[in-house]
Amino acid sequence: MAGLQDFETYVEDFVGTSVTLPASANIGTPWLVVDTSSSGTPTYVRAGSAATLTLASTSEVENVCLAHGDSLAFDIDDIQRVVMRVEIGAATFTSGSELVFGVGSARNDTTDSVAANAWFKMVGASSTTAVYVETDDGVRDNDDVATGQTLGTSYKEFVIDFTGGKSNVKFYIDGIRVAAATTFDMSGYSSGLQPIIQLQKAANTNVDAVSIDYVEIVCKRRAA
Repeated sequence: MAGLQDFETYVEDFVGTSVTLPASANIGTPWLVVDTSSSGTPTYVRAGSAATLTLASTSEVENVCLAHGDSLAFDIDDIQRVVMRVEIGAATFTSGSELVFGVGSARNDTTDSVAANAWFKMVGASSTTAVYVETDDGVRDNDDVATGQTLGTSYKEFVIDFTGGKSNVKFYIDGIRVAAATTFDMSGYSSGLQPIIQLQKAANTNVDAVSIDYVEIVCKRRAA
């Protein structure tokens, strides 16, 4: 009979002193930042039991990603559940910016070019409040599927459920299943994933921000 010993749970509460999140490997944390800015100075800090990414006001293309440095340690065939608590840092998101958060394979400046992913998404050009969901397994690509839910300056809990198998991934926001009419099939992918939070903008002065105060990934424990 399955028990707690059959599962492993990765949890990140971002507890600790206020500090800039690292851009190179650090034994103290698996999290690494990629910052593509050339002249602006986006910030990415751990403070107040949350990680916050904030774009700079410099008019340039910026991409700030917080992930596990492309260490794809969570096998899609073992993942049971991914949980993130997220809020944005302004009353509404800004047109010209994009946010994704969930799990994916190796990151890319263009989120649709990430080979495999299951995540939530905001696209300012489409809506400054709406949340979409996406999956891609390299074969089947479900882009920008509407959830009917929004995100603002209050935390919401986002869940990606793999308990029905990778051929039937489900999404929940604050306990409500969303995009239930769409089948999210990732059965074409059989490798590892990492948690990803990526915030980016076109060449404008947007100063969008996102905060994450909880990440949980539950996986089946591999047999010895």
